[in-house]
Amino acid sequence: MKKAIITSALPYANGEIHLGHVASTYLPADITTRFLKQNGTEAYYFCASDDFGTPILIQSEKENKTPEDYVKVWNKRDYEDFTAFGIGFDFFYRTSSPENVEFVQQVFKKLQANGHIYEKEIIQFYCTVDKKFLPDRYVLGRCPYCKAEEQYSDLCEKCGRVPEEIEDPKCSICKNPPTKEKTRHYFFKLTNFVNELNQWLDSDSHLQKDVKKYVQNWIKEGLVDWDITRDMNWGVPIPLDSAKGQVFYGWFDNHLAYISTALKFLNDKGIDGKDFWNSADIYHFIGKDIVYHHYLFLPAMRIGIGNEFKLPDYIPTRGHLMLQSKKISKSRNWYIGLKDFLGIYPVDYLRFYLALITPYSQDDLNFDWEEFASRINSELIGNIGNFVNRALGFTQKSMEGVVPNTNEFDASDTEAQDKIKNFTGELTQLMQDNSLDKALKKIIEFSAHFNQYFQKKEPWKGGPGAANCVYISVNAVHSLAIALYPFLPESSQRIWEQIGASGLVSEQQWSSMSELKIPQGHKIGLSSPLFKKIESADIELHKARLGK
Repeated sequence: MKKAIITSALPYANGEIHLGHVASTYLPADITTRFLKQNGTEAYYFCASDDFGTPILIQSEKENKTPEDYVKVWNKRDYEDFTAFGIGFDFFYRTSSPENVEFVQQVFKKLQANGHIYEKEIIQFYCTVDKKFLPDRYVLGRCPYCKAEEQYSDLCEKCGRVPEEIEDPKCSICKNPPTKEKTRHYFFKLTNFVNELNQWLDSDSHLQKDVKKYVQNWIKEGLVDWDITRDMNWGVPIPLDSAKGQVFYGWFDNHLAYISTALKFLNDKGIDGKDFWNSADIYHFIGKDIVYHHYLFLPAMRIGIGNEFKLPDYIPTRGHLMLQSKKISKSRNWYIGLKDFLGIYPVDYLRFYLALITPYSQDDLNFDWEEFASRINSELIGNIGNFVNRALGFTQKSMEGVVPNTNEFDASDTEAQDKIKNFTGELTQLMQDNSLDKALKKIIEFSAHFNQYFQKKEPWKGGPGAANCVYISVNAVHSLAIALYPFLPESSQRIWEQIGASGLVSEQQWSSMSELKIPQGHKIGLSSPLFKKIESADIELHKARLGK
């Protein structure tokens, strides 16, 4: 049996999950995990809340909470929101877990023993007003590479690079220019890994070519050793007496939680977690803003501890979600909270639309309320929902809910049967290639074909071809239920129950969608419409709320 470990970029325990979070990272990972499990892979999907870092410390101070209490609230809320969206984590943990803290400290000691860590005196921004050193999100300024304004000192969100030093710095708390003071920090020798990084990039054929190319250009331009120390008390403590009052930079520890979370879950199940990791396909689903960390820091650290844990095989990287063609902004209320959305429309409406508009590329995508309504009404309801309801509803009303005995197939019957038999082959490669949008479009095409087939055969006229049409159409619905499961887990189970099939659709083998499994004489379940049309008047109300 093949094995796989799937992770998504860790959500900051610092606010609610919105549509921009789930489109590029969590939904594609969940769809892929469900597909892999259906296709016979022993697959596990792991994630954790990212509990450390200056944004969390800043916000907890503003709310007069301890950071421990603050992240506990958001860990619970994030997990609840993900679960409501149908994200089926096998285990959702936290970077502040004792297992992750211990693992991070072990990795640091191994890197140090292998000659990849050194200490040096640096000049650090210091705010004389707030009386503290200012790491990362405490400093705003201009990116030295692309000149974008209002960027944090640890990451330019526009060009994706990590500035060596931000230009025109200001304290993010009081907005005053900071002074510079001496402090001693520990550095990771990223420059030690130029050859190994290039070898990995050259050899891994699963990595996206466009992403790989500009990472290789970054390496050519010259890597910079990485400051992994922060002068604060919220984070994984550096396990050295000389580093009292200092913690690891959040990006040093958070991706290590992929491994520590997997080890915790697998070892608790009685599985050798390390052995499983090293014998599995490793997927890290990310957005394009954190390529630098996942293509440079993450592999270098794993190489630096002697490749004790294998490097990722796949790093599916997707673009950002825009909202009505504008950048999502919580401060301007130009965003849609996931929980709020799911209070309005069924979860599978959102899963369907986002999967359909999210390509396997770094191109940004756009959530448009009117397009959302149009796609749901025409493709999910008018195509898929319509075919399922026609096929099962007709069987129920005209055949007393019993799949009839067939006669000799004509050319259109044979073509329809072949469509079912070839369905697995048409979908599998697209799913394996992470072209999930193309796979969903292929499912829509399949349903459209059978709508046309049903219309052409006119079984309601009671002619000699009616029995064949019903038999094949019910089996096409069976195929749709299995194919749709990774994308629409709730709706596919409802289809499964309406067919009158036993068990859960999630337990069916992926390849069985190409088998005519529903026999003559089978009694289907009760048929009812799966979806409800979206009204244009409601869409206008949703649009009007943005930015208010």
